Amino acid sequence: MSLRTMFRPATANARAFSTTSRSAYAKIQVIGRLAAQPELVDTSTGNTMVRYTVASDFGPKDNKQTSWWKVANFQPEGPARDFVLGLPKGTLIHLDAEAQLGSYDDEGKIRQRLNLVQRSIEVLARPKNAYDSNAGGQEQNAASG
Repeated sequence: MSLRTMFRPATANARAFSTTSRSAYAKIQVIGRLAAQPELVDTSTGNTMVRYTVASDFGPKDNKQTSWWKVANFQPEGPARDFVLGLPKGTLIHLDAEAQLGSYDDEGKIRQRLNLVQRSIEVLARPKNAYDSNAGGQEQNAASG
């Protein structure tokens, strides 16, 4: 292979897998358990969303620590939203979410927080005390609102 071939510039529009333009966003994947059953809440703009928290552990076995991830799901009313609302506390899930950094005023101090907006969710295992015909391994995609 010649040096000319090795160092030629990459083509700008070499996206054979998609015909849409590129869109930049931050993505995060979390595997963890639901800290409580998801709940339906009203937003300040009059919309409704599903809100839930996922707990994921990290660190050595003798010193495990837990991260708590607050997640929003803006799926419209229908089977996909009902699926998420029906998941019991303790369900092990694989979450694919869009990460957004937001800011808010806390008594005069501007603070930032990481907001996760669900793109898809997959049930990996249900808690032992919860039996449902929708057993693990099912996936639902959710619009990011």
